[in-house]
Amino acid sequence: MARPSFPLALCFSFIFVALPLSLATTDPSDVQALEVMYNVLNSPTQLTGWKIGGGDPCGESWKGVTCEGSAVVSIKLSGLGLDGTLGYLLSDLMSLRDLDLSDNKIHDTIPYQLPPNLTSLNFARNNLSGNLPYSISAMGSLNYLNLSNNALSMTVGDIFASLQDLGTLDLSFNNFSGDLPPSVGALANLSSLFLQKNQLTGSLSALVGLPLDTLNVANNNFSGWIPHELSSIHNFIYDGNSFENRPAPLPPTVTSPPPSGSHRRHHSGSGSHNKTQASDNEKSNGHKGLTVGAVIGIVLGSVLVAAIVFLALVFCIRKQKGKKKGARNFSGSLPRGVINVTPQMQEQRVKSAAVVTDLKPRPAENVTVERVAVKSGSVKQMKSPITSTSYTVASLQSATNSFSQEFIIGEGSLGRVYRADFPNGKVMAIKKIDNSALSLQEEDNFLEAVSNMSRLRHPNIVTLAGYCAEHGQRLLVYEYIANGNLHDMLHFAEDSSKDLSWNARVRIALGTARALEYLHEVCLPSVVHRNFKSANILLDEELNPHLSDCGLAALTPNTERQVSTQMVGSFGYSAPEFALSGVYTVKSDVYSFGVVMLELLTGRKPLDSSRVRSEQSLVRWATPQLHDIDALAKMVDPTLNGMYPAKSLSRFADIIALCVQPEPEFRPPMSEVVQALVRLVQRASVVKRRPSEESGFGHKTPDHDAMDMSF
Repeated sequence: MARPSFPLALCFSFIFVALPLSLATTDPSDVQALEVMYNVLNSPTQLTGWKIGGGDPCGESWKGVTCEGSAVVSIKLSGLGLDGTLGYLLSDLMSLRDLDLSDNKIHDTIPYQLPPNLTSLNFARNNLSGNLPYSISAMGSLNYLNLSNNALSMTVGDIFASLQDLGTLDLSFNNFSGDLPPSVGALANLSSLFLQKNQLTGSLSALVGLPLDTLNVANNNFSGWIPHELSSIHNFIYDGNSFENRPAPLPPTVTSPPPSGSHRRHHSGSGSHNKTQASDNEKSNGHKGLTVGAVIGIVLGSVLVAAIVFLALVFCIRKQKGKKKGARNFSGSLPRGVINVTPQMQEQRVKSAAVVTDLKPRPAENVTVERVAVKSGSVKQMKSPITSTSYTVASLQSATNSFSQEFIIGEGSLGRVYRADFPNGKVMAIKKIDNSALSLQEEDNFLEAVSNMSRLRHPNIVTLAGYCAEHGQRLLVYEYIANGNLHDMLHFAEDSSKDLSWNARVRIALGTARALEYLHEVCLPSVVHRNFKSANILLDEELNPHLSDCGLAALTPNTERQVSTQMVGSFGYSAPEFALSGVYTVKSDVYSFGVVMLELLTGRKPLDSSRVRSEQSLVRWATPQLHDIDALAKMVDPTLNGMYPAKSLSRFADIIALCVQPEPEFRPPMSEVVQALVRLVQRASVVKRRPSEESGFGHKTPDHDAMDMSF
């Protein structure tokens, strides 16, 4: 009996030794996120234990990393001199509660997607730029947010409505501008707010009612009166603004006026004076009871209440009668606010909603639509208004000479595009959607698609200015971009292609990358373009890119029947997975972007049957040569005449190679592509700076290009 007990004991010993190791294995998604962070921080030696490939942060006790079981719950890397960026996979740290990277040298923008379940976020005292990411709005558990002492700019987004647990908010020592967003007033548990040393404007009225114990708004551009309610805050610093010097006017009183014999002034804060006045009134009245004025007031009030009750009873009786008769609308004398809804008025309501001033709500928000059935067809009452103008068919016909041939400026998958000259001198572009391009169901969703498209707001996206949906017509009205599209400039306009210097091409790539980044990572839900190509990149007079057809994919659902070029994409731009399965995702857009970058690099078309067979497909021909310096130099567009910086060219090619990988999971998100292009621009700018030159990455003369080639 004793002999089998030894192997059994050995097995149990092995289990007890191995159990902690198995429990310490870190969640794979956490490992990948930390490896990406380590990489974009330039693999610093300060992060002892960190590594790329085969690491176990929890089991190996990586510096600054705290785990619970297999999940990473805390990362504290403050004051280590880390120099790099924040990467693009922070949002995969689903269990992370505390993230502290303060007092380092981290630069570039804050990633749009952050760990969603954070309770504490501290990026203070770094070199971060850009604005606040919208993903902060979804961090319902956040109670501490410190982004002070960076180079953050633009307006403070209206992102605080759901942050009910936030107790400390520090945005001080940045370059924020504009007014405080209304949602700041929803921070029900905010005790400390630091906004000093920014360029904020407007009033402090949004802060009234908050349970603040500390408030610092010094050295901004706030104006107006300081609200009375803020004077009770224990630590309140407000110097260095443009507040009114005189006391704020008191809110109007609603109490009855004093007796006619009294002419005392009302002073703010004179509580003893008010008590004296009250006691004097009591003495003067003695036992006479209520004054004549008070009696009259009570009588009038009673009459008014009785009248309101009577009207309410009448209203209820009429309503009950109306229900019994089955009547849908009231007739006769009605209370204010109740109207007859006719089909014509319902249609006008939709048009009226279209001209509401754009308040820039959350982009690409899902719009709930309530159908209202009327005899003239299906008219929709938009619960979320369309923020673009409604046009009549007549006005668009007049502006395009009845859509005549000479006004055509392009043709897309859904229909032709016309130039429109309006009587006020405004020039617009009209996309006239073919009736055959939309099924009845898709046509029914036209207003919903317009509502979503009208919310897309980005400097590198063509703005939807208006729409038309009457008499069976479906038209979209866009801002007019005067300089044509990138495809024509690269492949057809020989003289214009000479204007596309290397710098201009990089700026076009960066601008369109920012547009896709906005669609993929800022809009909620994400917007997939599904027709990204150089013909949809419009250029203005300064060669700034503007991406067109954004949001049109909503009118052409993602199904396998659309493998044809008519419905989505074009041969040469489509990712391999789309050709195989008909599935199109944000990563498919990334592939198409890589193809456009290849066009910018080589000046060649994605598919060119006029070339020898081995060179007809641009991606197949170019991809094997992207990492060969000698071959790369021979691939460059000959119209550049060799005027490009060699290292910039190599980095440009590296980005292309990542984007056109056949496996979608290995392609980078657009935020990473943007960061890579920004670094490329910044490095070229550093070389270019001289006392006699501008900083930045603008156009350069041939001499400057030749100088940069030594970089």
